[in-house]
Amino acid sequence: MGQTQQETSVHIRWMIRRDMPDVLRIEASNFEFAWSEEDFVRCLRQRNCIGMVAEQEDQVVGFMIYELHKNRLHILNFAVAAHCQRHGIGRAMVSKLIGKLSNDRRNRIMLEVRETNLSAQLFFRNLGFRAVSVLRDFYEDSTEDAYLMQYRYQPTVEELANPGQRISRLAG
Repeated sequence: MGQTQQETSVHIRWMIRRDMPDVLRIEASNFEFAWSEEDFVRCLRQRNCIGMVAEQEDQVVGFMIYELHKNRLHILNFAVAAHCQRHGIGRAMVSKLIGKLSNDRRNRIMLEVRETNLSAQLFFRNLGFRAVSVLRDFYEDSTEDAYLMQYRYQPTVEELANPGQRISRLAG
């Protein structure tokens, strides 16, 4: 089974301190109003905040920061290195999060996207996210609005018939 150009082999793992220079570089090249190292550290010190990186050939090429809430995951920051965009890395990271959803616990993923960030809006829309509301003047660094986007978990027929049987599905 040969790999096509689109299915780049990517490894997603927990973010560690050593990843920070790469993460900051990706962040700065992707966003006009980038998070600082202090922003990342402050966020990741929170008990419910998780950082993940996407690695390709031992190189960090993407990252995501998200919060765990009782019934949802909330993406706070998400980026892929410019030279690696449109190679399936972002899709792989989102798939990892979607795999954490279930019908009876966390059943949706939320995130805010700047109104001017059309590529992010289209990216998330293509993965099944929908804009559910507009957040007026959402950002501290500008007067820009944000779209609140949401992905809802779709339970399988088996899950609806047998609640609590999710373990067997994950084992495979």
